[in-house]
Amino acid sequence: MRKIEHIGIAVKDIAAAGMIYEKLLNTTVYKIEAVASEGVKTAFLKSGPNKIELLEPSSVDSPVHKFIEKRGEGIHHIAFDVEDIVAEMERLKKEGFVLLNDQPKEGADNKLVCFLHPKSANGVLIELCQSKF
Repeated sequence: MRKIEHIGIAVKDIAAAGMIYEKLLNTTVYKIEAVASEGVKTAFLKSGPNKIELLEPSSVDSPVHKFIEKRGEGIHHIAFDVEDIVAEMERLKKEGFVLLNDQPKEGADNKLVCFLHPKSANGVLIELCQSKF
């Protein structure tokens, strides 16, 4: 793992949350996109080398909707940048981590992603991210 790629924050209203984080970070949302595979709309902000991903559920079946219903809005996951997602998935599986998907899938911001079960990492949902280009 090379670095923290971003911190994901679950929100009920991406427009309202975007305005809050734009003021907080003194920057603007640079990208909004839908991620059908996760049932979310995402918005990205950048402050220096750090990125924040806001996640608004697009349906009641979305894992983010379930997260908000159970825990409320807040930090949803920490994403790590990896060079080779398949190799990293294999390594972590051998180390005893439970992966939530067997193959990388399409994620936001032109990434391939895989999630690790929070029970494997002290209650924190971990996302592995590899740029597609």
